[in-house]
Amino acid sequence: MEAAQEAQDRPPLDVNALNAGEFLSAHGIPRLTVVESTGSTNADLLRGATEDPGAYPDLTVLTAEYQSAARGRLDRHWEAPARSAVSVSLVLRPVNAEGRPLPTQSYSWLSLLAALALREALLETAGIPAELKWPNDVLVRGGKIAGILAQLGPMAGGAVPPVVLGTGLNVTLTEAELPVPTATSVLLEHPTSVDRTELLKSYLSRFATLYRSFCDADGDPAAGMAGGPSLHKRVEHVLTTLGKQVRAQLPGDHEIIGHATRLDDYGSLLVVDSGGHEHVVTAGDVVHLRPWTPPGTESGEGQHPGAESGYA
Repeated sequence: MEAAQEAQDRPPLDVNALNAGEFLSAHGIPRLTVVESTGSTNADLLRGATEDPGAYPDLTVLTAEYQSAARGRLDRHWEAPARSAVSVSLVLRPVNAEGRPLPTQSYSWLSLLAALALREALLETAGIPAELKWPNDVLVRGGKIAGILAQLGPMAGGAVPPVVLGTGLNVTLTEAELPVPTATSVLLEHPTSVDRTELLKSYLSRFATLYRSFCDADGDPAAGMAGGPSLHKRVEHVLTTLGKQVRAQLPGDHEIIGHATRLDDYGSLLVVDSGGHEHVVTAGDVVHLRPWTPPGTESGEGQHPGAESGYA
């Protein structure tokens, strides 16, 4: 399909298909709202879940055809043409099967769980194989196609704070419309489909399945889930960051250079430096994470495509 032609033909999300009762009830989604335009779906849900918690139960979904003030990690701005992306946020109030809240330290896995669900949705709906880049990006052939942003809501009366989880997926952006040259879109990856409604439905269904399994296991990433391997194993299997030399830039101009070996029990990245010391790099602290090549080697040091970790 021609990219220019596709850019001129951007149908709206099919609200009826998204709000079909059997789809919502099958995945435990109490409400799904589609708006034409807003500043930020994450900001809207954070405000709503704070001001009226009862109206925003677990797995409440808000999606927008256009966002004018979307933000990613470290407050990075993100914008895409109207109807060219899947921009969706969910309210999460994680509890196990008995209704007991999950330990908040397990929340660090939610972005990775969402990225895994989106990877599966891309393969199922568009025939596109993708990889994950720690801590919150989805890549195709090294180009960033999507980003995830999890934000913790405020404590209210001692209650467990909600998590608002935002996902931005570039769908029909042409090469000229990409926010940075290192990004990509579903359209540009020779997909079998660019149907945003089907991509969104697939993502939500896969996320809900993995999320419920994770919650039922009390947020244990080492527990088997959804009839298969654990979340920890599934993420590590498709995490392109592992096994590479990386430079982790931290606040205050600190950096760690070493070999990315594995994820710990909290979803943090373990990096072993040249002296054999193991460092724990958390998603909340890292400013940039980029592949690193020792000075003087043939390839030199450079930024890997999609290295900026933003909303999408």
